[in-house]
Amino acid sequence: MLSLLNNVSALEATNQLNQTSASMQNVLVQLSSGSRLNSGADDPAGLSIADSLQANVQMLNQASNNANTGVGLLQTADGSLGQVTNLLDRAVTIATEAANGGLTTSQSSALDNEYQSIQAEITRIGAQTTFNGSNVFAASTTSIFLGSTANSIGVTIGTLSATTLKLNGTDLTSAPNAATALTAINSAVYTVAQDRGTIGATLNRLTAAQNVINNQVTNLTSAEDLIESANIPQDVTEESQLSVLEQTGISALSQANSQSQQILRLFQ
Repeated sequence: MLSLLNNVSALEATNQLNQTSASMQNVLVQLSSGSRLNSGADDPAGLSIADSLQANVQMLNQASNNANTGVGLLQTADGSLGQVTNLLDRAVTIATEAANGGLTTSQSSALDNEYQSIQAEITRIGAQTTFNGSNVFAASTTSIFLGSTANSIGVTIGTLSATTLKLNGTDLTSAPNAATALTAINSAVYTVAQDRGTIGATLNRLTAAQNVINNQVTNLTSAEDLIESANIPQDVTEESQLSVLEQTGISALSQANSQSQQILRLFQ
């Protein structure tokens, strides 16, 4: 039926064309961004889950960085203790030599001078070894936060004072003194070895925790990607379909508008 008041066909064609155009715009946004969630309207529930997963990933990434900080601290301490071990090994050698009878006074004095230098260097290492501006051998506990208080790992590095106290007051100026010093040196070697063992165990724990965190990051990122990523093959197919619909919609609207011209022919 022809009507002067309303062109219903044109209205229907316009509405359909608008819907097609809106769908086309959405598909093009997905193709250009690579994401199917470009606004809250796309999938409110999916966006909420994706945002939550992303927050967890960011937290875990920082937890992994925190673990790296702890590893760096422990490696710094272990490296310094390795130097102390080398110094103590040399101290054992010269103390054993000095404990042997038959050395001249000048020879014993030379060995003692080296021994005192070793003690001074161990003291210097304890005072000067720093990490991020702080003394490593401060005997304080550093809490490595790995995402929650329950997952935190306490890192404690002892002081070197226990080692230097064992050596303080000892000398190699005579065979008996050297024998006494050798006992103290061996005790210090044992103490440092214990400290390095504790550090090594904590390093292994931090590394294991970091591996778990990195696996979690991978899994959560994969889950987030499944929710957010656009289905490119499907979108390309849909874009082609919508392109055809858009063209036919424009043609249909043109036809609907031309129908009103038929009324004028009735007056001719």
